[in-house]
Amino acid sequence: MIVILLILASFTTLTVSIDENYLRIKFGYGIFRKRFVISEIASVERVKNHWYYGWGIRLWLWPKMWIYNVSGFDAVELVMKNGKVYRIGTNAPGELENAIKALLK
Repeated sequence: MIVILLILASFTTLTVSIDENYLRIKFGYGIFRKRFVISEIASVERVKNHWYYGWGIRLWLWPKMWIYNVSGFDAVELVMKNGKVYRIGTNAPGELENAIKALLK
């Protein structure tokens, strides 16, 4: 029971950090994390997730993409140079989009 509660608690927050080389996302205590190499990002744009995409970590099959979200519908969509697509939920999609675009120049 305690293990289940700890796993659930790790999905209550999503922390996004960015530096000149990496975009990092971390759920809760950091058990679930992902790192994106900035130079591998082909494009970035603000998007709205549909309600049925859900929350948490999801592999959506059509269109094929990974979704990382804890609440709300605002997100930033990353298209990588290898064709993979990721959506990162955020309360400040414009700020995140601008920060990534500034590093891509």
